[in-house]
Amino acid sequence: MHILVLVTNTDQSAFAARHPRDAEKFTTLLKLVRPNWQVTTFEVTENDFPASLQGFDGLLIGGSPASVNDENHWIERLSDLIRRAFAAGLPMMGVCFGHQAIAQALGGKVGPNPGPFILGTTETTFSTRAPWMPEDAHKITLASAHGEQVTALPEGAEVMGESLTCPIAAYRIGGSVFATQHHPEMTPGFLAALVEEFTPDFPPEVGTRARASLAKAPEGPRFAEWIARFFEQA
Repeated sequence: MHILVLVTNTDQSAFAARHPRDAEKFTTLLKLVRPNWQVTTFEVTENDFPASLQGFDGLLIGGSPASVNDENHWIERLSDLIRRAFAAGLPMMGVCFGHQAIAQALGGKVGPNPGPFILGTTETTFSTRAPWMPEDAHKITLASAHGEQVTALPEGAEVMGESLTCPIAAYRIGGSVFATQHHPEMTPGFLAALVEEFTPDFPPEVGTRARASLAKAPEGPRFAEWIARFFEQA
């Protein structure tokens, strides 16, 4: 299995420089559950895109502090690539920004959270279990960091899971798209450092909620198995 990972993270801060970049995070996540898979990454924020989608068995689009509503050439190119991949039947996994980018590129809408910025861990409750998900896939806790979310899904998409702060926390389009608003690639240590780094930038209640949420560890490795099964069934 050869997975294409598109890195969309625009964070160039000193904090980001002290931690593994998203290319490493997603490669580590996938190889944790499928060590023999090949993972190829592209930094699309630098207009580094694959010349072709041929030879890839799946596409994963990661998170970013950027907004899918920004007027930016790399976002336009990414949207075009998403539409081409969907038309070609290449299975796509979206994470946070990727979750939003796939929805918007295919006709959905993305807008601000109805409440404050979400940071820390968040539990998603699944009302629908896809064929690639195990029988115990009713709830999962993942890292979260987002100020926007999907507000309307594209035609043919189905809401799979919701959280207290995000009605469309996970969705699917048949067996070809699987997406989550949250971050399976963030480890507990990285998330704790992220919370401490960025809570001073938000109202006090955001930091209070974020720190309290860390009592429940994110289940990234568990979700990684769902991602792997999604690509395998497609």
